Amino acid sequence: MAAQEGLQQENPKGNAERLGSRRPTRHTSRLEAELAEALRTGPFPVALRAALAARGLALNRVQHRLAQRGVRVGVTSLSYWQRGVRRPDRPESLRAVTALEEVLELPAHALTRLLGPRTAEQPVARPYRTVLESASALEGLLAGLEAPADGGLHTVVHYEQVRIGAHRELLNRDSHHVVRAHRDGVDRYLAIHQGDPDCDVERIRVAAVENCRVGRVRRHADSGVIVAELLFDGRLRSGDTAVLGYRFEDGTGSLSDEYVRGFTYGGGGYVLQIAFDRGALPVRCRRFTRASAGAPRTGLVELTLNGHGTAHLVEREVRAGVLGITWDWD
Repeated sequence: MAAQEGLQQENPKGNAERLGSRRPTRHTSRLEAELAEALRTGPFPVALRAALAARGLALNRVQHRLAQRGVRVGVTSLSYWQRGVRRPDRPESLRAVTALEEVLELPAHALTRLLGPRTAEQPVARPYRTVLESASALEGLLAGLEAPADGGLHTVVHYEQVRIGAHRELLNRDSHHVVRAHRDGVDRYLAIHQGDPDCDVERIRVAAVENCRVGRVRRHADSGVIVAELLFDGRLRSGDTAVLGYRFEDGTGSLSDEYVRGFTYGGGGYVLQIAFDRGALPVRCRRFTRASAGAPRTGLVELTLNGHGTAHLVEREVRAGVLGITWDWD
């Protein structure tokens, strides 16, 4: 997951000093269209990169033009800003962004308005031990994969469907996931699954369903935890989104009476649907939360089990902690 510098090159014809003198070409028209879209939708690093590309300016030239306006900012800082590694938060940095709008011939506030709350770009994650009782097993698997503490992705929206079989076991779970990169160079998503008690991790399978392929898979027999790499076709840059679908085929554990998902950070939408076999329906389903792993259930809310044998919950913006559905058998 190496980060890419992505430094912009100076205009090869040497006419970058007069931005308006360039003749329109198909290439410049495409760059201008990309810039307009980036300024409209953000996030800030994507818009800044698009502006640099459209104007054909290298970062050292941008630094020089800022200095001519009395604004001192390093090339390293500019590089960090366009890569999404850091963001301009301090007053002097925000003044530099305002000057950048002038240097790059952008409308007033075109960049500064994209500097929303920090959590919208890079959520602050809690340790796994706060949301998973088998955190030590998971951390060992992640270490074996040389996975960084911050995978560089956060959730935009996540839809999960869990199927419970005729013998009241967790058969499988399907996930459709939209993620956004908050740094450059991300090329994979790590999917985590924990089977029910008595599950056989060697028999649990993971499948790539959409826009990804399965890489390395690591299993921890005692805890029932599995971590699977889901590889993208290329590396994402900060602000890029990816849509992926994947499935865990289980069916190896004992009686299942709840499904939970731990969130190490807040933000993003989440939908969970539990689908039961028509011949083995529970008598009651409830939504619940936990403040941390092992904490008592709170916020219990009755859920409707519909005529199709499913119950679901919808969270428009999740909070860090544990969220799930529990059900009672007769």
